[in-house]
Amino acid sequence: MITGNGKTRIVLIIAALAVSLTPMTRTASGGAAEKAFRYEDPRLGETKAASDKFKFARVQLGPLYSGRLGDRGEPWSHDYPEAGLHFSKILSELSKVQVVLDEDEYIFAFNDPNLMKYPFAYMAEAGFMQLTDPEIAGMREYLLRGGFLLIDDFRGSAELRNLEYHLKRALPEKEYQIKPLEISHPIFNCFFSIKSLDVHPPYGGYRPEFLGMEDKHGRLMMIINYNNDVSDYWQWSNNPFMPIDDTNSAYKFGVNYVFYALTH
Repeated sequence: MITGNGKTRIVLIIAALAVSLTPMTRTASGGAAEKAFRYEDPRLGETKAASDKFKFARVQLGPLYSGRLGDRGEPWSHDYPEAGLHFSKILSELSKVQVVLDEDEYIFAFNDPNLMKYPFAYMAEAGFMQLTDPEIAGMREYLLRGGFLLIDDFRGSAELRNLEYHLKRALPEKEYQIKPLEISHPIFNCFFSIKSLDVHPPYGGYRPEFLGMEDKHGRLMMIINYNNDVSDYWQWSNNPFMPIDDTNSAYKFGVNYVFYALTH
C-alpha cells in the first residue's frame, strides 16, 4: 500500500479519459489513407480499442524475433506483462481514473496509427532501440500531437547515446534538447508531492537521473529515467523480499507521470 497525499482535485478532469490524440485516418508517417495497420505477429498491436479508459501501452523498439516476450525475450519487452498489470491496479486504486485492468498491455510500433489513441506510452531498454524511418516519423508525430513517453530501464553512456541518436532523428530542431529535471518540475508534484530525486540505484554504481524534453510550448513530451528502472520495482512489487520503500517510491513516480501526461 502506498502512503501519500494525492491531489484528487484534478482527477475528475480526466475521469472520462477523453484525451486521445485524435485518431488518425492516415499513416503516422504522413502518407495518404491506407488500410488498417496490421502486424504479422498477433502479440502486437491492440485487440480492441480501449481509448475510453487508461490503457498501459508499450512501444516496440526493434524487430520482433520469434520467441517469448518478457525478461528473457526482447529487450524492449522487459518486465512485461507483470509491471503493467501491477501498475494499472495501483493507478486504479489510488485515483478515479477508469483503468483497463487484468489485461496485458498493448504493444505498438511507432508507425502504428492506433498508438495515437493512447496519450501515455512506455519504452524499455532504449540502448537497444532500432527504428526505421517510418517509425521515426511516427515517433515525431506522436510526441508533437501531445503524446507522452516514459523512457525507462536503461543505463550507461553508450545506451544514452543511442537514445539521443534516435531522438535527434525524430526531432532534429535545436529547440528540442534533453535536459535534467529539477524536483520543482510539475511532473513531480501533480499528484504526489515527491520530496527527493535521490532514489535507490537499481543498477549498482549508476546514479539515477531524471531527464526530459519539452515541446515548443513548454510541455514535457517525455521523461527519461536514465540509470533507473521503475518498472522493475512494479514487476516485483508482490515479492515480499522487495523493499517496500523502493516499491512505493517507484509507484509514486509512475502515478505522477501518468497524471502529468493526462493533464498536459
